[in-house]
Order: sequence, then structure tokens, then C-alpha cells
Amino acid sequence: MIVLGIDPGIATVGFGVIEANGAKMSHLSHGIISTQAGLRLSVRLSAIYYDSLELIDTFHPDVIAIEELFFNTNLKTAVAVAHGRAAAILAGEERGVPMYEYTPLQVKQAVAGYGRAEKKQVMDMVKRLLKLEEIPKPDDAADALAIAICRARNANSRIANLGGAECSTI
Repeated sequence: MIVLGIDPGIATVGFGVIEANGAKMSHLSHGIISTQAGLRLSVRLSAIYYDSLELIDTFHPDVIAIEELFFNTNLKTAVAVAHGRAAAILAGEERGVPMYEYTPLQVKQAVAGYGRAEKKQVMDMVKRLLKLEEIPKPDDAADALAIAICRARNANSRIANLGGAECSTI
């Protein structure tokens, strides 16, 4: 199973692509989609949408995993991130790729074994689980790999395979 993980944003969207065969996972690619501040929102969203389509067309993922919007105290930032997230979701829908969403707590639990793990712990586990020589950079790409790992691990969980609760699908 090829999983495209997406860490949504508006200035920077992280992506990570892994291949999972049972419990075995391997790194295929990671990086970011960047949009320039000061451009019209529609231009930025268009860039995220078309770059997301290109990722899907390049890697042919079986599923896409995206982080749920984490609402913080900055409403303006949350709305901008939601717009960027929507552009990536729309690209997945356009290509007919099943999409799953995970909370930051679910991602940390799946990757580090503890839902309140520190970011450094999660990043170190991404490196270890994918047998990388160093922690992926930038952080947005490493976060996207963590989201992809979360999906891969949930897809292989006994609870999910027995029809139990897992995460929401979009």
C-alpha cells in the first residue's frame, strides 16, 4: 500500500510518501509545497491543488492521510490552513483516492506510542521507523511522513480490520 501523508497549511504543505507492506514501511519521498505570502488566496490554493494532483499522479497512492485541523487561538491562521487543507482534499477527491484524517494526538500515538509525545520524539521515531539516516527536513515534511505512518499502522491494526473505530474518512 502506498500512502501519501499531508500536513496541511497555506504557506507550506508538507508531504510524505511511504510504502507499507504489513508492518514493514519504506520511505519513497518527502518534501513541501510552498506558496508565496502576498499572493491572492485563490492563486495559493490553486498551487496547492495542482501540486497535490501532481503528487498523486506521480506516486499513485492507494490512500491519502491528512491531519485534521488543529484549532488554535489564532483564528486567521486556522482559516488559512483550512483553505489549504481543502485544496489538497479536493485533489484527492478529483483523483478518486480514499482519504483518511487523523488528529495530532492519533498521529503521535501511532508513531511514538504516546499521544502527548514531544515533537522531537515523533521526529526521531519517523527516522527510525523508515530507517532514514537523519530526521527528514523540513519539519512539515517530517510531520507528513508521521501522518502516513499513522495511516499505515491503523490500516494494519486488528481493531480496524475487525470493523472497530479507527478514524474518520473524508
